[in-house]
Amino acid sequence: MCSLASACSEGRRPVIVISGQPGSGKSTYARRLAADLGLRYYTTGHAFRKLAEKLGVSLMELNRMAEKDPSIDLSIDMDSLAEARRGCVVIDSHLAGWLLRDVADVTIYIKASLPERARRIASRDSKADSEALAEASQREISHWERFARYYGIDVRDLSSYDLVIDTTRIDIEGTYQVILTFVKNVLSI
Repeated sequence: MCSLASACSEGRRPVIVISGQPGSGKSTYARRLAADLGLRYYTTGHAFRKLAEKLGVSLMELNRMAEKDPSIDLSIDMDSLAEARRGCVVIDSHLAGWLLRDVADVTIYIKASLPERARRIASRDSKADSEALAEASQREISHWERFARYYGIDVRDLSSYDLVIDTTRIDIEGTYQVILTFVKNVLSI
């Protein structure tokens, strides 16, 4: 697989952002792309989960707290910006495609139907389908409301993305090949 590691050592500092809905597959693709291209991987989901653990609350509870306290999202988003400024990174985040548009070389949005995302979350987290569906819906609504209120961003407007791909009916490998080919073409690698 091709690597951008040598480009990073020569001062080229590519930043690739993969955003998407909960359960869309963004983390799967971001991790693999980072590994295959020899770039660092940074995920805001991990930072959010780590904060929830530190505070002793569930992920859903932290989402509810973030609805009332903008400093939670702001802190995580500032960390994303710092990672982007370091360069040589693939950033996996719900919001980074909008916030980091001016520093990213490539922005990709991954989406899938709500039932498919709920099925994936249920499988990944060993939850009942109904619980995963409720959680995905609640998180999505929370994101819409918070990001509109805090940043003036309508997360349904995907016009700031270079590539938008719906993973509902495409398998993981097929989707990944589309993403990899696109990134290679944009970065001329």
